[in-house]
Amino acid sequence: MEALTGLSGRALLVGSSGGHLAQLLAMAPLWPRERRHWVTFDTADAVSQLVAEDVTWAYHPTTRNLPNLARNTALARRVIAEQSPDIVVSTGAAVAYPFFLIARAKGIPTVYVEVYDRIDSRTVTGRLCRPVSTLFCVQWEEQQKLYKDSVLVGPLL
Repeated sequence: MEALTGLSGRALLVGSSGGHLAQLLAMAPLWPRERRHWVTFDTADAVSQLVAEDVTWAYHPTTRNLPNLARNTALARRVIAEQSPDIVVSTGAAVAYPFFLIARAKGIPTVYVEVYDRIDSRTVTGRLCRPVSTLFCVQWEEQQKLYKDSVLVGPLL
C-alpha cells in the first residue's frame, strides 16, 4: 500500500458494500476522518461499519440496472459538487463508474484499486474505470499482466 501513501487532500471513497467496502476501509487510515466522505450502499454491513463516518448512500442494485446507473450519475454530480474532493478512490464495483466519469470531467484525480480476488481475469468495472483512472492499482503481481502500466500496491486485506 506504499504507493498510495502520497495521496492527500479530501478523499471521496466510493464502492459497493461487502468486500469492496472492506478493501476501502483498509485504505481509510490514509485520510483523517474529517477529510473523507464515503459513497456506498445502505446495507447492514455498511451501516454498521460506517456509523461514525460521513456517508452518502448510493442506489443499488447496479448490475444491469440502467435506472440506478442514471440515479448514481446524478448522485455523483451532486456529491462531487457538494464535497469538492481532491481525489476519488474506489475498489469497485459498478457504482464507481459514474463517479469516475464525473470526476474525470472535472479534472479530479481518480484512483482505482482492482479487487484482490480476480487474479486471472479483468473485472467489468476495472475495464470501464481503467481509461478514466489517473492511477490504476492492482493487488497481485499477476494482475499487472491484465492491466498494463498498473501500479502494484499489494494486498489490502
